[in-house]
Amino acid sequence: MTYDLGFLGGGQLARMSIMAAQRMGLRCLSLDPGEVTPASLIASSVVGALDEPAAIQRIMESCERVTLENEFIPANALREGLRLSGREEDCLLPGADCLEAIQDKLIQRQAYRAAGAPSPDAVPLTGDASDAIELIGFPMVLKARFGGYDGKGTRFARSLAELESHRHLWENGGWLAEIWIEFTRELACMVYKSADGERGGAFPTVETIQRDGVCDLVLPCTTFAANVAMEAVHALGGRGLFGVEMFETREGEILINEIAPRPHNSGHYTLDWGGASQFDQHVRVVMGYAPDTRGGQDCAMINLFGQPNAGDFRKGLEKATEDGVYVHWYGKAESRPGRKMGHINVVGDRLRSRAEEARERFYRAWCG
Repeated sequence: MTYDLGFLGGGQLARMSIMAAQRMGLRCLSLDPGEVTPASLIASSVVGALDEPAAIQRIMESCERVTLENEFIPANALREGLRLSGREEDCLLPGADCLEAIQDKLIQRQAYRAAGAPSPDAVPLTGDASDAIELIGFPMVLKARFGGYDGKGTRFARSLAELESHRHLWENGGWLAEIWIEFTRELACMVYKSADGERGGAFPTVETIQRDGVCDLVLPCTTFAANVAMEAVHALGGRGLFGVEMFETREGEILINEIAPRPHNSGHYTLDWGGASQFDQHVRVVMGYAPDTRGGQDCAMINLFGQPNAGDFRKGLEKATEDGVYVHWYGKAESRPGRKMGHINVVGDRLRSRAEEARERFYRAWCG
């Protein structure tokens, strides 16, 4: 085998994990349908579809260990790629069974409930929706069971009329209805677990501020939700690194929202908090190394989104950078409004205001 670590996906999450792996001296390879990707700019890459078993086979045959950059690779394509390569599934973290459960949000919910992990009730949205109306009631949240992220594939129904207005989405199946949660905050926690299940832990719980269904700002918080996040991973038999999104209710209850089997936007602050980063941990766990349990200081993260009339990002970099402010640019070939192009981490005091001020300076210079 030519490479130590292979990534299925070549976006910014693979890029930052590869950077962590390269500091350890590991050789990395990524698979992505794009020719120029954030990962391909810093390491070897293969151009190929992520749902094509023959392309996955190439990565399996070339790399000692393999992991994911996103959760949308069909589990059956992974299994077929493994079969074609002649590799055992223990070269892949997380495994295909865990990924398959995560890919179906209804199966996720059912797994949480079966394990006694706190999560909103959910039912299939089928037929005339009478079962959902009886068991869930109004208001309810409608979610695509497959493929939705960053608020995509989510609708709300406060009444029968509003539910009917979305019928064109759910009437052919593939959607669920779940209880509408009146939450006060959205939380997240990064969890890691070794392949043998014997070593694991969690990063600090953070608060995530959403904008239009997309994570905009991540802040430290005093709420402890790592135990609930660990329950989510355990319910799915998870091994590897996971980002767990949760709700905090007015009564202080913590409920699991969704889980991602990979590095997560809410964990980007760990690049500059002074302890182990989520990307270091990702590499360590996948490679079978001992995890790093060092903590760090409070750190905030704010996303940089594509803007109209964007120019040279280095102008923004120059204006935003100051003591305690760190800009991370992903190297994406195209800047589109709303696309995550990078992020800014801030340490020290006045975390939220300084993060917002740094982003504003970046935007003014970038688009000026």
